[in-house]
Amino acid sequence: MKAGLFEAAGVASASLVQIAQDVAAIEKQLQAQSESRVETVQKVLRHTLDAGGKRLRPVFLILSAKATGLDYDPQRTLELGACMEMIHMATLIHDDVIDESATRRGRPTASSVYGNTASILSGDYFLAKAMTILAADGDIEIIRIASQMVVEMAEGEAREVEVRGQFDLSIDDHLRILGMKTAAFVECCCTLGGLVAKADRTTTDSLAVYGRHLGLAFQIADDVLDFRGAAKQTGKPRGTDFREGCVTLPLIELLKELEPSETRFVRAAFEGNPTDGELETIVRWMAERGAFARALGLAEQHLTLALSALDRLPNSPHRELLRVAGRYVIERQA
Repeated sequence: MKAGLFEAAGVASASLVQIAQDVAAIEKQLQAQSESRVETVQKVLRHTLDAGGKRLRPVFLILSAKATGLDYDPQRTLELGACMEMIHMATLIHDDVIDESATRRGRPTASSVYGNTASILSGDYFLAKAMTILAADGDIEIIRIASQMVVEMAEGEAREVEVRGQFDLSIDDHLRILGMKTAAFVECCCTLGGLVAKADRTTTDSLAVYGRHLGLAFQIADDVLDFRGAAKQTGKPRGTDFREGCVTLPLIELLKELEPSETRFVRAAFEGNPTDGELETIVRWMAERGAFARALGLAEQHLTLALSALDRLPNSPHRELLRVAGRYVIERQA
């Protein structure tokens, strides 16, 4: 998450400094946790870390703790934030193997450099290290919530693979998958922020609602970016999900507006190996027929629900940072 985003929203410089310090501390935690006695594991993890990232999940955890207005242990919060990012990075390493992705964020994936076996095992290592952080923390409620999130996310990823290539996937099935594989994770991070601050049930539940709806908005916006984002900014080829047989909301919305002959054209491209020209035609139709607008409209609805949940938190600069971060989810270009 870039500081420039908060600067544009008029966030106080003191808050910007604190955000930058927190992100830097997370990076140090991640570097320390990527140490391994096995050289291959360390190489894979360092390769993944060096690719960078927004570090959104730990930032949401930290901001949620701050937004309660209560005292909390900063070091503990940083460690749990690093734990959440390690889980996220483990899933990215595994996803690149599953999707046979050659690049991520404009760089070669670990699997393309070190091979699938080394990448899978290294992702497992990072996931296991994350579990040791939870065990060392010792809070059974935090362990329960985080563990359940990992289970739900794994089921969501498996369900996504299960429906891969299903051209007529319903919007309800699609959104259910998004809730499992993305929204549950963001919800978990925000909930943990409330728990480390020992917030009351109303505050923690409000943070959870914020996280779940923000997670849905985030993934929908990400799926729109997959079609119309610039490859130089997103770090991956346009239409990656479509090429891999994954139906996402822009495609679901487009299919409502097509003539039978156009539907046959899109289906043939989806089930085959679409050319860049075919994909450009499909993207143009998505823009012209309102598919992008409707998808982003749903993302905006979820963002509105997320921001409304924040009204139950005390008024503070950190609550406003969560609002700004929510807007970033919709407006980001990468």
